[in-house]
Amino acid sequence: MSDTTPAAADTAQARSHPRALEPVTLILTVILSVLGAVIGLVLITTLGIAPNTSVIGALIAMLIGRLSFAALARMRDPHRQNLVQSAISGSTFAAANSLVTPIAVPFLLGEPGLVWPMLGGAVVGLLVDSWVLYRVFDSKLLPASAAWPAGIAAAETIKAGDEGGRKARLLGISAVVGFVGSLFKLPMSAAGVAFLGNIWALLMFGVGLLVAQYAPGLLDTDLSANYVPHGVMIGAGLVALVQAVLMMRDRKSSRETTPPGQAADVFDEANRTVDRGRLRRGLLEGLVLFVAGALLIALMGGVVSEMSGWGLAGWVLLAGAAALVHQLIVGLAAMHSGWFPAFAVTLIFLILGLVLGIPMVPLALLVGYAASTGPAFADVGFDFKAGWLLRKGALPWHPYEMAGRRQQYIAQLVGFAVAIVVVMIAWKPFFADGRVPPVAQVYVDTIKAGLTDTHALTMMVLWAIPGALIQFFGGSSRQMGVLLATGLLVATPQAGWLVLAALAVRVAYSRWKARGGGDAPDEANAQPDADNDLALVGAGLVAGSSLNDVSQIYKAV
Repeated sequence: MSDTTPAAADTAQARSHPRALEPVTLILTVILSVLGAVIGLVLITTLGIAPNTSVIGALIAMLIGRLSFAALARMRDPHRQNLVQSAISGSTFAAANSLVTPIAVPFLLGEPGLVWPMLGGAVVGLLVDSWVLYRVFDSKLLPASAAWPAGIAAAETIKAGDEGGRKARLLGISAVVGFVGSLFKLPMSAAGVAFLGNIWALLMFGVGLLVAQYAPGLLDTDLSANYVPHGVMIGAGLVALVQAVLMMRDRKSSRETTPPGQAADVFDEANRTVDRGRLRRGLLEGLVLFVAGALLIALMGGVVSEMSGWGLAGWVLLAGAAALVHQLIVGLAAMHSGWFPAFAVTLIFLILGLVLGIPMVPLALLVGYAASTGPAFADVGFDFKAGWLLRKGALPWHPYEMAGRRQQYIAQLVGFAVAIVVVMIAWKPFFADGRVPPVAQVYVDTIKAGLTDTHALTMMVLWAIPGALIQFFGGSSRQMGVLLATGLLVATPQAGWLVLAALAVRVAYSRWKARGGGDAPDEANAQPDADNDLALVGAGLVAGSSLNDVSQIYKAV
């Protein structure tokens, strides 16, 4: 346990946040980033999963900080641990989702010469992805007070290790439950995020999971084959984009309200760090940079020779817009539920490209470019959420928060750089050995099969209507349509029951605390006290599930 009080520590640290490029921090960051990138590559190409390694990075940093050897004791600082966990999670998702998956598409299509141009485009997508999130995190569209479940898990892990006592015990017990449950093939991370996110959004997520699990048997129909989940996501995603545009307007709005089922955070309401102007500039910058990246791919990948002038211009604009839209939809889903339907949203753009008649090679490059965005966007959001929670007690808060966020971004860039180098070295032996991401094979099979009729388009247009209506009436703060579609697309068995059961426990525990249960000192503190306990339980379940995911590497190897 720390020798100083949190208040004293925060006051002392407020003048200078630990830097990501300090020698000890940087060396540890690079070593763990290599580990994260390798874990991500092995698991995505063998088991088709990309584990969240941020909690693993936090645990390793905490253990190293307990050593009194030379400067290693500096890693006992929770803010340095936050920098390290940011980098290792960034390298894992960058290598697995943003880099290897896109370059596998042209390789499987029989165009190995396009791997390097695709890798260049994927690097652009990865860097722009993270840059946009850095610019717009803690805006009205992507507030720091939103769930970002994996971020809460990382922060609570670091705080429990620093403070010890009851928090550490509760987190540890929950982590054991999460790990053991995962051993029995139960999606414990789904239960974990249900303790952390917006109740309405997660309720729709659970409903979508249950419908996806039981509709095929009860209705004797394959929802995915009939493009029902894709249609719902299209409708909800379009409305979500309109809602995002409306948030960028300059007109003054009334004080934002907190949706039912989510505790109000007065701290956030009074101290949001990104206004509408910066939100608008950040998204417009992202669109311009994504279009520039698409033009680079077109020139390097030979799209110029396969399409006319107008066709090329249309392809570049579509690829740039697809990258931005993919990023936002995946980010919004991850913010509320901790799950991001990157594969399914990419598949939507693939089908759109087939409908538009885009030739095979340009379509493959478009799909790879879209697939490179989203996961890093979500992961940076998770890590910024963790840092935001760890820095909330600092005085003065605003300069310390902005300095800490900047250092986290630098640490993420270090992780990305490591991931890029690892992928450049490893992709040839991996692909030559037949190790490719399963989702990339699905993309290629879909491209080769094409659309034999208009059934897919008809069904997506039809099911876009209820998706749009649910998203519209749920409002931008709940993202109910996007989360319903996410549940339908993820379709993980038993996850729906775990989500709904955890939500029931969450509501019951909060009401018990409000009635004076436990040691809540008074009614005013009952809800925050319940939220803290639930956050620890949820963080533990997510941490245990993540540990199990990483442990699967022995199967892959």
